[in-house]
Amino acid sequence: MDETLQARLAPLRARIDSLDAQILDLLSQRARAAQEVGVVKHELHADGPVLKPERESQVIRTLQDSNPGPLPDTAIAAVWTEIISACRGLERGMVVAYLGPRGSFSEQAAFEHFGRAVTGLPCASFDEVFRAVEAGKAEVGMVPVENSTEGAVNRNLDLLLNSPLKILGERSLVIRHCLMTRSGNMDGVTTISAHPQALAQCQGWLSRHYPDLRTVAAASNSEAARVAAEDGSVAAIAGETAAQAWDLAVVEAGIQDDTQNRTRFLAIGRIQPAGSGRDKTSLILAVPNRAGAVYEMLAPLAENGVSMSRFESRPARTGQWEYYFYVDIEGHRDDPQVAKALATLQKQVAYFKLLGSYPAQ
Repeated sequence: MDETLQARLAPLRARIDSLDAQILDLLSQRARAAQEVGVVKHELHADGPVLKPERESQVIRTLQDSNPGPLPDTAIAAVWTEIISACRGLERGMVVAYLGPRGSFSEQAAFEHFGRAVTGLPCASFDEVFRAVEAGKAEVGMVPVENSTEGAVNRNLDLLLNSPLKILGERSLVIRHCLMTRSGNMDGVTTISAHPQALAQCQGWLSRHYPDLRTVAAASNSEAARVAAEDGSVAAIAGETAAQAWDLAVVEAGIQDDTQNRTRFLAIGRIQPAGSGRDKTSLILAVPNRAGAVYEMLAPLAENGVSMSRFESRPARTGQWEYYFYVDIEGHRDDPQVAKALATLQKQVAYFKLLGSYPAQ
């Protein structure tokens, strides 16, 4: 290396080393403070959930609001998510259930949301994710609820209807599908496998490039990757993390039909977060099958100045053309205007279920 360049770099690197030492010292102080919080809670017999979604959201949002740069806000969120996760883990470990096996988008969403200082519990189906949290095998779960291309993940809407679990957070991921095989090419491949949602999101690309290959639905994209790792005649559609997890080679990346393809995931559990200052509330509603009933159902929201960000219908399976309506509104259930609107709604609708209020991403 040029001596002049080395002379200029040396003091900068020494400064970075000094800053790293200071950061490490501050992180250690933060970790000890988190441990002290756990001790105080134990002494006061207040051993509630170690996870506080509203507090974690407030910490990250405050840091982003005061961020002077040059690090972008997304980097601030990613770094502090891991710091919070590591400190949370010192107080008590936490198990997160998600659709597996390893390498799934659900796993990615779980780790991005809760950090990596958690224990992952891969499940074979969405039903199993819900059962694991309901039975106490996991404190929280992470499930997809809607995709920007294919719409609602209907099975999870049905599970939310019948489960006692609450929504405690949300996470939106950019979904970039890759075609992968053991060899890195399509020689000898007869079948392309993926979750039905992924197959639908890539349908246009597949019909143009491999119209003659059979497509087979899998329980998850990562399960398709696992099968492809064992069978050279199978190509899988999954994320890059699945290729790494199952030692597969990517044949083609970014094969989703919509380049802006995103999936929204919900964190579920028994926790009911307090207000964070920027929240969403999710509901399930039903009204009698008569003229004007849906308009009347939504009227209390407008009358109280509450904005609706999502409205999804799902058949009630009564054979009478009745529907459940899945509604997201802005604000926390304890906000005065929201509370007033919810109270009116509960009195006038045929069915009312509060799925939870939680920090908005």
